[in-house]
Amino acid sequence: MLMKEYRICMPLTVEEYRIGQLYMISKHSHEQSDRGEGVEVVQNEPFEDPNHGQGQFTEKRVYLNSKLPTWARAVVPKIFYVTEKAWNYYPYTVTEYTCSFLPKFSIHIETKYEDNKGNNDNIFDTELKDQEREVCFIDIAYDEIPERYYKESEDLRYFKSEKTSRGMLQEGWRDTQSPIMCSYKLVTVKFEVWGLQTRVEQFVHKVVRDVLLLGHRQAFAWVDEWIDMTMDEVREFERTIQEATNQKIGIFPPSISISETPLSSCALTHPASAPSTPMCTDAPESLSVPKDRPRKKSAPETLTLPDPEPSGASDGYSSNPLPVSNHLQSSTPPSNSDLAEIGEQ
Repeated sequence: MLMKEYRICMPLTVEEYRIGQLYMISKHSHEQSDRGEGVEVVQNEPFEDPNHGQGQFTEKRVYLNSKLPTWARAVVPKIFYVTEKAWNYYPYTVTEYTCSFLPKFSIHIETKYEDNKGNNDNIFDTELKDQEREVCFIDIAYDEIPERYYKESEDLRYFKSEKTSRGMLQEGWRDTQSPIMCSYKLVTVKFEVWGLQTRVEQFVHKVVRDVLLLGHRQAFAWVDEWIDMTMDEVREFERTIQEATNQKIGIFPPSISISETPLSSCALTHPASAPSTPMCTDAPESLSVPKDRPRKKSAPETLTLPDPEPSGASDGYSSNPLPVSNHLQSSTPPSNSDLAEIGEQ
């Protein structure tokens, strides 16, 4: 297990960021989606929690095989996906990620938002607060971003909002900017596979950091698009974009239903978000051949051929039959193609 606490400051208030976050996530997911890969929204509905009150629950499937490093693509099937489940009780959220192919892989993210510049060292007052973790500040203006994601219009060193007059962000902007808020994210990555654990957990944290940097840059770079929206308006935008994104990546309703009938004891344990695949090789009882069923004969016991007529006969055959044993074998051995066909059956 590898735990890190990320702190991302924004030139916004916590209330403003609530709208901007929803807008950014929807638009970003749509931009990053393509045919067969992207973010499929499975569920998005209000949720009531006895401790945190009214919130929103979302479940998504993230298809991203082509975005994996070469060493990971070699062992991960193309049909795999990551399931994201999020419980949003703003300004507190919990997000969990599991993988359809790797049941021992998970990411847990606990997020809190405050109107400060990231100087609250005791914000996560949980049983995990005393565990060793690295605190990482992410600067949305000056931290290096992967080149493939760079856009000049989203470079916050030179961007200035027309509607809020905020920006351009200069060196040390976190000490001088007003308003300012901070996203505190406690990220725990687990990959309990011997020999790969350290490498995978470090790689996942690098991906998480890049996603957080890009997403928060875009949230502010797009501020003029969402700053005047109400919560109802941004929820409607969210629904519209979700439908367009699902169509873009080619998600269609399943043609079969999954029953809740318990699996046999040979079924592999699996995350609740993914169907399981039986791992035993025995044929189902319905396909087994009854042991007391008589064996079907493939040919009669004897085969009769007409006896040749004496020379001079017009049809070349006589009417006297000659019995031939059914157990005689051809002198010509089977060809390789014949053997191959047998092996395929």
